[in-house]
Amino acid sequence: MAKFSLQKSPGHLIRRAQQYSYDLYAKEVGKTGPTPRQFAVLHTVSEDEGLSQTDLVRKTGIDRSTLADMISRLIKKGYLARQRTKTDARANSVKLTAAGKKVLTSATAKVVKAEAAALNVLPKTQQAAFMKALGTYAEALDKIEAEQMAPKKRAPRKKAAKKAPAKKAAKKTTRKVAKKAPAKKVAKKAPAKRAVKKKATRKKR
Repeated sequence: MAKFSLQKSPGHLIRRAQQYSYDLYAKEVGKTGPTPRQFAVLHTVSEDEGLSQTDLVRKTGIDRSTLADMISRLIKKGYLARQRTKTDARANSVKLTAAGKKVLTSATAKVVKAEAAALNVLPKTQQAAFMKALGTYAEALDKIEAEQMAPKKRAPRKKAAKKAPAKKAAKKTTRKVAKKAPAKKVAKKAPAKRAVKKKATRKKR
């Protein structure tokens, strides 16, 4: 059986750190404020309005289906507005509404406080190295996600080698095949000579 240790499990340790960070966030922002993911979307849109949903997926790291549902809820709440992108009339982009800006401004100071509390668990001499390691890890994830989102190139089909045209059978020349000489008839053997009848008149003794 393979050995396993929770104290050395990256997944377990990351979940513990995330849980503690989330508890601090919820305490500061409260139930009425945006969730951590909603805050990430509102903040990202505020920095670059007019982003498409694909751009938001790449910048926030939130998967496409979750992000689409989240944007729909934020639009219903009146925090975001959807519009067509200028570059592609078929693609949608989002921007902050006045209500969205107000919610973001109110939550930002609280989020900054929660983030500082999460980092202050470590000594200040270790905080920079910790953040650098997290950043490196996030960059590796971004690279993986970018590769997954990139359109897959179809491998060029190998052209089937053209078969050389079958050589046409050479026309048979109209040479007359020399007729084979008829087999020689085997000469019939002369019938064996019958033994000369012994003279009936034997010499009298």
